[in-house]
Amino acid sequence: MIKEIKKIGVLTSGGDAPGMNACIRAVVRTALHKGLEVTGIYQGYQGLIDGNFKEMDTRSVSNIIQRGGTILKTARCLEFKTTEGRKIAYDNLKAAEIDALVVIGGDGTFTGANFFSKEFEIPIVGIPGTIDNDLYGSDYTIGYDTANNTVIEAIDKIRDTAASHERLFFVEVMGRDSGCIALNAGIAGGAEAILLPEKETAIDDLIRHLEDGAIKKKSSSIVIVAEGDQNGGAYYVAKKVKEKFDHYDTKVSILGHLQRGGAPTSFDRVLASRLGFAAVNEILAGNTRITVGLRGNEIKTTPIEEAISNKEIKLSPDLLEMAEIL
Repeated sequence: MIKEIKKIGVLTSGGDAPGMNACIRAVVRTALHKGLEVTGIYQGYQGLIDGNFKEMDTRSVSNIIQRGGTILKTARCLEFKTTEGRKIAYDNLKAAEIDALVVIGGDGTFTGANFFSKEFEIPIVGIPGTIDNDLYGSDYTIGYDTANNTVIEAIDKIRDTAASHERLFFVEVMGRDSGCIALNAGIAGGAEAILLPEKETAIDDLIRHLEDGAIKKKSSSIVIVAEGDQNGGAYYVAKKVKEKFDHYDTKVSILGHLQRGGAPTSFDRVLASRLGFAAVNEILAGNTRITVGLRGNEIKTTPIEEAISNKEIKLSPDLLEMAEIL
């Protein structure tokens, strides 16, 4: 028998992503509209263990849709990986009379949610929020579009100085296990080469590519390196290229955590709102241990175990071929 849901909790966990606040807002206001109470859980799973809860109303999420980061804060929590830690979290949920959870985050967030829901029969719906766009079940994750635009803006500015000084720039972007940002921002930014964790690129091949550019009198070049590239980070790649190819004055720029910040794009705000709205409706429909995601232009659900176990590569073969040609 499905227990009647009267109060839900919402949390953000793992790395922050632009659009998380828009998602929180949608969850809170949808739940209130449906007659539910809502509790905000601060600092992710750590907040579950610490009992860091706050009741939320419609005013709690006013004027946040345009803000980056997450008003609920986020934290890594090793204690939640233990059975004892999850039991403390469960006891705190019961004491607060929270009947179900909406969790916003990435792979680690979903893994923890899956364990927790199985152990204590807590209804949970996951919403993919990560700039890496590396979760199965959604074409786009919250924050990915904003991060892409941030990287493109940086590439455009770097290209100005690269052309002025006839320099070769290696720009390192986030993506330890996923080259989505590197590939898409590299194409949009007109990069001369893109190094991805999913695709091995030999240094010698890269050098030949750059030499071709030199023969064609290119005055500057930009190479995008995903932080998880198989050759190593941008500094390592730049060093290897410099050893064999000194036509350019070589520079390295690591964009780092600025990719996680900033106001979310219109796309991310709408995506986050749609997913937050859908998550509440799925809980009220009695569904649990699922994630909600965008496929095509429709919101679909995926079993949470499938979302975290399926490592299907999201890089389009067409995009990879196009990147080589362009």
